[in-house]
Amino acid sequence: MRKIFIADIFGRTPELEELICSVGGQSEIIDPYSGRFIDFADESEAYAHFMDTVSIEEYCKVLKTKLKLNSTPTELIGFSVGASVLWRISDSLNSEFITRVVCFYGSKIRHHQKICPSLRIELILPNFESNFDVNEFAQNMSEKTNVFIHKTNFLHGFMNSRSKNFNHIGYKYYVEWLCTL
Repeated sequence: MRKIFIADIFGRTPELEELICSVGGQSEIIDPYSGRFIDFADESEAYAHFMDTVSIEEYCKVLKTKLKLNSTPTELIGFSVGASVLWRISDSLNSEFITRVVCFYGSKIRHHQKICPSLRIELILPNFESNFDVNEFAQNMSEKTNVFIHKTNFLHGFMNSRSKNFNHIGYKYYVEWLCTL
């Protein structure tokens, strides 16, 4: 099964490539910087760069354009802003070729809760977010058709070793879980 990983604000990194190798199979990365490696000092620098050079709206356009070319069964896996842009276009995804959608800690999804995904989408939520109540958000989203909630004990960024919230236990668990998709 083909998997497309939609990167967070760090974009394409050796760590993301390592995660993909761990998951195995035919995979591709869609990132906000057209495949360029950028070595950000920290999340603040990566976020500022993303907002100054790309934006969520542009990243949505990039993702839509790339997915229009898809003609094979594919699973989509997004992280943080990658998950948020995946959610933003989830009502227009072609279920003929998209077999599964997984969104890890897409905190900006909270601003677009009226979207109704056209196919099954799994939201992997952190235990806590400083900007909103994760439990209330999870409750609201669990009432939507095609939305399945996985609430974790980890924090936003737990799958990215460049994040201050990286968690080796959570990373290992979800890498194994992704292998079963």
